[in-house]
This record gives sequence, C-alpha cells and structure tokens, in this order.
Amino acid sequence: MTEQIGVAVLGATGSIGSSTLDVLRLHQGRFKIVSLTGWKRIDALRQLSTEFTPALIAAEPEHVPDLGSSPLDGREGGCYLGGEDGLVAAATHPEVDTVVAGVSGAAGLRSTLAAVQAGKRVLIANKEPFVMCGELLRNAASESGACLMPIDSEHNAIFQCLPLEAQRDVTSGRGIGRTSEGAGVSRIALTASGGPFLRAPAAAIARATPAEALAHPIWNMGPKISVDSATLMNKGLELIEACNLFGLQESQIDIIIHPQSVLHSLVYFDDGSLIGQMGNPDMRIPISHGLAYPKRAASGIAGINLAEVGQLNFEPPDLERFPSLALAREAA
Repeated sequence: MTEQIGVAVLGATGSIGSSTLDVLRLHQGRFKIVSLTGWKRIDALRQLSTEFTPALIAAEPEHVPDLGSSPLDGREGGCYLGGEDGLVAAATHPEVDTVVAGVSGAAGLRSTLAAVQAGKRVLIANKEPFVMCGELLRNAASESGACLMPIDSEHNAIFQCLPLEAQRDVTSGRGIGRTSEGAGVSRIALTASGGPFLRAPAAAIARATPAEALAHPIWNMGPKISVDSATLMNKGLELIEACNLFGLQESQIDIIIHPQSVLHSLVYFDDGSLIGQMGNPDMRIPISHGLAYPKRAASGIAGINLAEVGQLNFEPPDLERFPSLALAREAA
C-alpha cells in the first residue's frame, strides 16, 4: 500500500480550507491530514478535529483553551498551539508533505515562507505572499528544494497550459521568464468575471454597500477576496503575483474580462498558438490539481457542458471605473 501523503491545511475553516477538505474527503486513502489551523471559528475547528484527528491544531491564542474538549486530547502527541507560531508549527510539522496555504491576506506570509524554507510542497492559494515578497519565496524554494504550486484559479490555469519543463521551472522558483529556453511563452492573459459591478456606473460603485460588494455573481469566496474582486483590486494583485511567480514583465500580462468565468486564463506562444484552461468556476478543481500533480484526481466537480455555456464573451477592462488595475501595473 502506498504511504499516505501528510497534509497541512492552513485556514481550514475558511473558503479555501473548506474546499480543500471537500477534495481530501474524496481521497482519504491517499492523503492524511496532519495539521489544521483556523482562527476564531472554534466550533468548526472542534468538528474538524473530531472528523480528522490531526496531530496539531492552531488557532487564535485566546481561543486555544476552548479547544480543550476536542477529541485531539486523546491522541498521542496531539497538541494545540496559538498565534503565528502555531501556524508555522502546523506548516512545518515533520509528518507534513504538502501544505495548503489558504490563510487570507498578509497573515499567511510567515507560515507560507516557513513551509517553503522547510522544503515542503506548498499549494499557494493566498496571493499576498507573492505580492509582498515573491523573490524571497523563490529564493527560499531554490535553496530548500520546496515545490511551489499555484492553486489560485488563474495562476493554476496558466501553470496547466505550460510545457512540462516550464512547469518544473515554476515549481522550483526559477520561473519561465528567467530560465526556460524553448518554452516559447510570449505573454499570458488573466481572465476576470468583472464582479458584481461589471456594468455599474462609477457613481454606483462609489455608493456601493458591503452587501453589494460581497454578492459576486460567479465565485463563492471569503469576504476579503470578494470585496477585492468587486473593485478588480484582486485582479491587480493577481497580475503582480503572476509577475513574481512566472518571472514575466507586467507588459507580458493581459487582463481580459470574461463574464462566463469558464476560461480561467490563457498562454500565448511564440509560434502564434494560444492555449487556455477551462473548467467550472469552483476552487475544488485547481485544489485537486495541486494536490495530485503531476497526476489527476477527482475534484467532485462535473465538467463543463459547452452547449449549455453557449458562448464565450471577452472585453477589455474599463480602467476609469476600475482604476486599481492601472495602480497594480504601476506597482508591478
């Protein structure tokens, strides 16, 4: 019997974490959950500890005592930790092979970097670490032998479209724009649904309520990324992430509005070819790809029915209504 792959799910009670656990439930003989982290959702963490009995659970320090009635108490060597030190311990646990970095925002930086420095296979769903210190992460991967695997839907789509040699350059931290002779990539395009304000006038966007900003028409996401998506700031951050992850200039990266959100990104090659990756808009698909790579595994999500989709629409973004895209290009 093949030895199980040990997994750490950072941000287990959030959107990415929940999707990851859905995929892992489909492959319990292949993967073993070693560590889970949450923050304030203690009831959810307690339920997950009952289901998966991990070796380590990390949460906000003041809530760690609330986990004391969890079944983890009976596991030999099981422990609870608090704060960033707990996140780092979860990411670097010796039984962990693969880390799903799903902590939103800058809060996930230290644990993601620690996982890379420890030589883990790191599935990166939170774009902020690559926005803030992409070079540091790449260098750490080169030194430790870690594997960097993008599972943000657009960057995972780009990754899937690349030749195998170029994929290896990405996972090792070298990037396709730096070392991949013959990869033949001329540019890439990140698609965006346009969010809830795609057709809204600028005045309406300025007056938008939090509830309106959170009402994304396609994707089911956490609150921070939903608001960032409503202003297209999220797409701007994804542009910077793509520069740092793939080693490309911002001038080599297009942003295209694609309301149907079934074509997740595209790669343009020097020979005039264009390759894109399609799939239903559900994070379980890129998560499944990252967990199983270089193989494939069921995600629990059905394939696209192109006849039902009917048509694919594309248009350039309106930079006057969504100025954050221009700001991101300037920052990149």
